[in-house]
Amino acid sequence: MFASSSVRTGEAARVLCAAVAFAGLSLPGAALAEDVLVRTQAEFAPAVRQARPGDTITLADGVWSDFQIVFTGQGRSGAPITLTAQTPGGVIISGQSNLRMAGQHLVVSNLVFRDGWSPTGEVVAFRRSRTDRADYSRVTGVVIDGFSKPQRDESDNWVALYGQRNRFDHNHLVGKTNAGTTLVVVRDAEQGLENHHLIDHNYFGRRPTLGSNGGETIRVGTSHDSTSNSFTTVTANWFEHTNGEVEVVSNKSGGNTYRGNVFFEAQGSLVLRHGDGNLVEDNVFIGNGVVNTGGIRVINRNNTVRNNYMEGLSGTGFASALTIMYGVPNSPVHRYVQVSDTIIENNTIVDAREVFLGAGMDDERSAAPISTRMANNLIVNRDGRDPVRILGDMSGIDFSNNEQSPARRHALPGFETAEIAVTRGRGRLFAPEGHDGVGARRDLAFVSRSAVGVDWYPKSQASADLDSGRVRTVAPGEDTLTTALSVAEPGDRVTLAAGDYVVNQVLSITRAVTVEGTANGTARILFSRPTLFEIERGGALKLANLSISGASAPDEAGNAVIRARTGAASYRLLIQSVRFSDMTVNRAFNIFSAGPRTLADLIRLEDVSVDGLTGSVIDARAETQDLGTYNAEVVEIVDSTFRNVTGPMLNLYRGGTDESTFGPRLTVTGSTFERVGRGGDEPASLRLYGVQRAEIADNRFVDSGPARFFRRVGEPLLIWRDNSLTGTADLVANVPAVETAP
Repeated sequence: MFASSSVRTGEAARVLCAAVAFAGLSLPGAALAEDVLVRTQAEFAPAVRQARPGDTITLADGVWSDFQIVFTGQGRSGAPITLTAQTPGGVIISGQSNLRMAGQHLVVSNLVFRDGWSPTGEVVAFRRSRTDRADYSRVTGVVIDGFSKPQRDESDNWVALYGQRNRFDHNHLVGKTNAGTTLVVVRDAEQGLENHHLIDHNYFGRRPTLGSNGGETIRVGTSHDSTSNSFTTVTANWFEHTNGEVEVVSNKSGGNTYRGNVFFEAQGSLVLRHGDGNLVEDNVFIGNGVVNTGGIRVINRNNTVRNNYMEGLSGTGFASALTIMYGVPNSPVHRYVQVSDTIIENNTIVDAREVFLGAGMDDERSAAPISTRMANNLIVNRDGRDPVRILGDMSGIDFSNNEQSPARRHALPGFETAEIAVTRGRGRLFAPEGHDGVGARRDLAFVSRSAVGVDWYPKSQASADLDSGRVRTVAPGEDTLTTALSVAEPGDRVTLAAGDYVVNQVLSITRAVTVEGTANGTARILFSRPTLFEIERGGALKLANLSISGASAPDEAGNAVIRARTGAASYRLLIQSVRFSDMTVNRAFNIFSAGPRTLADLIRLEDVSVDGLTGSVIDARAETQDLGTYNAEVVEIVDSTFRNVTGPMLNLYRGGTDESTFGPRLTVTGSTFERVGRGGDEPASLRLYGVQRAEIADNRFVDSGPARFFRRVGEPLLIWRDNSLTGTADLVANVPAVETAP
């Protein structure tokens, strides 16, 4: 091993070997190889320039900050040029860093990208420039962990595959919070559209909800070139909690194969969005009843979906266990091509909430599936439900030898009803007893979680979630809470004794922290700034057993007890048994205000009391560009009381017509509204615009504005049940309300 890349002591040996080879003799390729240890960024570029086929450039263990790696060279088949870490996982690439590679037969392995983000549009790119790409190259054993740009709407792709016949395997990608695909295959006529890439044995871990389009985990191609073939193979990967948007995998080209992948509690689906002649087989989807977990969505022509297994998927609509869509007549490439000449056979669906045939039918999408065969599929719901939903004309599908258990409500031909018992086979998947030839093959097994990604980086890392740390007790006084929060570690619980706590600066929440009073005392917080708590990127906040007064707040329009600062994403706000009072110092005092480009995973209020407020309790309407973005994925209001609130208690907004997201989702139960939402030109106790699912039940409205629900896109669900209205107008909605979910 050489101490520095600046010394090439093997050059004379290389010349000698070349001469021997020229004379007609042969030497093992290993005799030509060198291993060059690089200790600084300054040493790296000379090492790359001097590398020859079979050489290895090794980065010394440590943190390499602000390192934009350009790795180029011309290796040979069987003698690649390799860039690797001294120890697997021992090299951390941080700060403003990325990797670009170009040439042939290159290998990159065992690096970790963490604690930073790429200054460009890609973290790992199989190209150096538009015309200088990588072919026959490989990235393996690389970790990208939370390497996200600070703002969720600032887009990049973590991995971009260019060129031809490249492989991306045994890598670990987790924690992308900004817009852009985790891994994308980029295709254009200049580099050749038939890529023949291999994407295998990777671990795609948690990707939190993006709250807008552009949160796919894998995308192969774009609509522009989707009528041509890519011939990319995606096989034996794990997709675990990849919840960025409704399309976990977005296929946008032809001739691709998706085989033997596992989708575990992933909210969304594998979607044949564009392109013809694709094969989807031997994939396993395990939902475990997690909300919005989906299976396979079928669009376009000549696709084959066979021998796939779906279990416990709770998704509906576009995220059903199996979805066959209506298309657009003579569709442009960027819309929905009619399903035709497609085969869907020998798939097993167990305990699914919905199988949707005819999804998306509307005035534009009016072309029913044609020349399609759906045969030998098995649908078993052990709770007795019939999950099959039909919209429109299904006469263009030849249904044959499908079996469903128990009895079906639909009248499609080619479905036999039988009581079918299922048991778990050696592959831990359900298979029917008897009924040979129906459903997925009995020996179907799936790649193990331990066989994907790397074995030296944990797939389940210790969580610094709320209430996971130590307890810190704080005495009453001026700025004692400020001091305590400044030293709190992620997950800590800051416990306040009875008494008054005066806060004279905005408390920045950059990690998960709980502020709580004791059960047998009253801890009251007063604050002299326009905002008490400001949730920033990486923050999460829980408040419990407190009294919070706005009596000392300045007389400034737009005060808020809690504010989500621009860039805060995937955070949680939990408020339990907290009393808010004296919030009338100005005309727009909110309890919580969401800033632009913020997204909460969950906002939950339980046993909360608000008396006297000139704004809203939750003001989540900052995303006004109407691009399908919104500020809260899930909002829950439970057993709370709101009195004398001028604005809507909740103002929740999702504009635009994008169909790639699931939220917002709202629950309001067991709560009282007295004199709420009577201000403004359009009084409203609840103002819900574009909300996708709302359940409002067992509440009491007294002398308040009406609840208002406006459908913007999709098939929103509005449940309105057992609400008492006194001196309050009826619900105002442009969709019919139901009493229970269908």
